[in-house]
Amino acid sequence: MENIEAIAALQDPVRRRLYEYVAAQGREVGRNEAAEAAGVARTLAAHHLDKLAEVGLLESGSRRLTGRSGPGAGRPAKVYTRARGERSVSLPARDYRTAAELLAEAAEEAGLDAGLRAAARRRGAALRGAAAPCGGLEEAMETLAARGYEPHLEGPEGGDDTADAEPAGRVVRMRNCPFHAVAEGFPPLVCGMNLALLEGLFGTDGSVRARMDARPGECCVVIENSKNNHH
Repeated sequence: MENIEAIAALQDPVRRRLYEYVAAQGREVGRNEAAEAAGVARTLAAHHLDKLAEVGLLESGSRRLTGRSGPGAGRPAKVYTRARGERSVSLPARDYRTAAELLAEAAEEAGLDAGLRAAARRRGAALRGAAAPCGGLEEAMETLAARGYEPHLEGPEGGDDTADAEPAGRVVRMRNCPFHAVAEGFPPLVCGMNLALLEGLFGTDGSVRARMDARPGECCVVIENSKNNHH
């Protein structure tokens, strides 16, 4: 019932806008900022943000948003971040996570890493289909967003997102790993599969490529411009 209540809480359009904004920031968000982003009054935003925290979709805390401390720094403000837990509803109940974990365990014990990566690369290529090669990081972000990776650009500003102009060091990182639950138990196996899937999805003939660059709290893969980044 908890998952149903959490997902039902997002039916309200204002509440959903607030949740999506907070989730997309990857940092703590105050009530004023969230209200402005959603185009609603602060009191209404506070009500919905607290409801989202109540059902477990957001986590709340408090800190001084001024950056100052001591006398005159003002009272701590309430801030929100996306909760790390996953929510899903299946009627009747299904347990795909246990099946995935058992398959991962068997694959790891049998040393099937290479076969899994090959299958993932084929699946990525099949998902891309006859689409033209990816034209740049912005286009890659659209593809990743559609698959639930929650991508964001990181690195030097500038350029126009073409193979010749994108600044060196700029990458697309992803705040969400769609395979997080299984990757926690089998990181080398699942992260290798994820990399291969994205390699197949973006191919070798476009202006971007996937590479492994694990960082706590984010997807283990980053997408970079294939002509301006060499490692």
